[in-house]
Amino acid sequence: MYEIENRAVDPDRVIEQTMREVRPWSGADLLDIGCGTGFHLPRFAAEAGRVVGVEPHGDLLEAARRRCARTANVTLLRGTAQQLPVPTAGVDVAHARWAYFFGPGCEPGLQELDRVMRHAGVGFIVDNDTTRSTFGRWFSTAYPDYDATGVDAFFSRHGWSALRREIRWEFDSRADLEAVVRIEFAPQVAARILAEHEGCRVDYAVTIRVKHF
Repeated sequence: MYEIENRAVDPDRVIEQTMREVRPWSGADLLDIGCGTGFHLPRFAAEAGRVVGVEPHGDLLEAARRRCARTANVTLLRGTAQQLPVPTAGVDVAHARWAYFFGPGCEPGLQELDRVMRHAGVGFIVDNDTTRSTFGRWFSTAYPDYDATGVDAFFSRHGWSALRREIRWEFDSRADLEAVVRIEFAPQVAARILAEHEGCRVDYAVTIRVKHF
């Protein structure tokens, strides 16, 4: 899934530039929560002093270890957002992408961030913005009970601000787009999406949530 998805153009550049404008990570201790196969870890490690990737799923963690085998300043640990295996006040920058979609219920993970972040550190949570874009419409159709306004209010109550950005997917082939859509959505929903959507591009919107600690 993630190997195909991340061949899309623009998303990482836009998101990383937004993060840099808030808090550059040159020389920083950076934590990537839910790092998956580790796609972002080498990019962060090119500038950060130390990068820790935390992932609960063993097969994904092994893929991340293979990806980062020659990157000396990356450490991979198995763990969850609710019980981060990192020291108290040991993180300057925290990054979590597609990990906190649903707001309420994430309180234990947010409390762990309060524990591990240093004073003047910054946390970033990247989520779908389901209120706009083609992908947002697809997501809202697939998950009609998702309350975007309620999720925004939840994070606001916990001290997170929101930056809205527009990105896009652009795949090398229609087959790649179809593969990602079929992974992202249930079969019937994916079939409807693919029947109505032509080409290899999808406009997409994200919310980058930010908290200063």
